[in-house]
Amino acid sequence: MLILLGFWLAAVAVYRIISRLAARAGAGREDVLVLIAQTAKTGLLLFGAITALGTFGVNVSALVAGLGLTGFALGFAFRDALSNVLGGAMILFYGPFHRGDHIAVAGSEGKVLEINLRYTVVENETARVLIPNANLLTNSITVRRNQPA
Repeated sequence: MLILLGFWLAAVAVYRIISRLAARAGAGREDVLVLIAQTAKTGLLLFGAITALGTFGVNVSALVAGLGLTGFALGFAFRDALSNVLGGAMILFYGPFHRGDHIAVAGSEGKVLEINLRYTVVENETARVLIPNANLLTNSITVRRNQPA
């Protein structure tokens, strides 16, 4: 139990440190650092749980192999969703456009309202359009900085 508690405390500490860095990083990098903080916390908790089970005498090699196969199967099943999430992380990290910019991509055009991990929300005079982030990585984008919609 001490091992699990130690990993839990480490996960909380890492999450808080990265979250504080995110608050100081500015609007463009904050979303990426929050994603990194959540991923690090989850990874530490999972690693701590497996380590604690191994310490209790449970054979974790089968569990780790099962997690690997499950991860592969889920990755294959959700490859489109994962490509959008990775695309969102890349857009947030590289910042080819920001909130408030006017973009045109693959027949959709408008002012960027929100960039999240799955979609980029664009609004024009007639509609609000959710563009999958994978499409933004594979198509040409025209960006006009801070233009009114």
